[in-house]
Amino acid sequence: MTNSAERASKICPVCGRPFQWRKKWKDVWEEVRYCSERCRRRRHTIPVAPVGAE
Repeated sequence: MTNSAERASKICPVCGRPFQWRKKWKDVWEEVRYCSERCRRRRHTIPVAPVGAE
């Protein structure tokens, strides 16, 4: 079994939490963006900064 420190990880753009690779995502890891179904459903609630704003 792989040590959890060695697994690939990403940051969820909705909740801002890090999440790690899961076996069920092995074929689609590059496409995974959200840590959970809940965050995927809430993806439209992310405040988006206007273009050119800093």
